[in-house]
Amino acid sequence: MTVRLLAAGHILISLGGDGDQAELHNFIDQTGALWAQGKWVGKVGSFSHRRQRSMAARILGFIPTLMHHGMIVAYAFQGQMGLEEIKGGSPYGASTITGGDGACQPSAVELDSARYQGAHVAKIAAKLPA
Repeated sequence: MTVRLLAAGHILISLGGDGDQAELHNFIDQTGALWAQGKWVGKVGSFSHRRQRSMAARILGFIPTLMHHGMIVAYAFQGQMGLEEIKGGSPYGASTITGGDGACQPSAVELDSARYQGAHVAKIAAKLPA
C-alpha cells in the first residue's frame, strides 16, 4: 500500500494487492486524531488499486471513511468506457488487471487512468483553500 499525503493534507491511496487491506485498515484506524481535529475536512481523497479482483468493493469500503472525515472523493475517468479491449478501472478509482500471478503489465488505457486520477486530484486540490 502506498499513501501519498499531498500538499495541504490531500491524500491518494494506492492499494497493491490483497495484503494491503489490513495495512489500510491499520492506517485508517490511526486517523482518529485527524478526524477529531477536522484536519481532512474539505480535503481531496482518492484511491487506486493494482488488482482487479473485488477492487471496486475494496475501494467502496473505504469511501465512507473519507466522507466521515469530511473529504471530497475524486475520480471519474471516461477512458475506461468501451468494449474494444479488456481493461481495469471502475468509477471509484484507477486499477489494472494483473492476472492471478501479477504477471500482466498495465495497458495504455490503465496507465492513462492512473495519470488522469493523479492530475484530477491535483486540479481539484489546487482550487481548494489550504
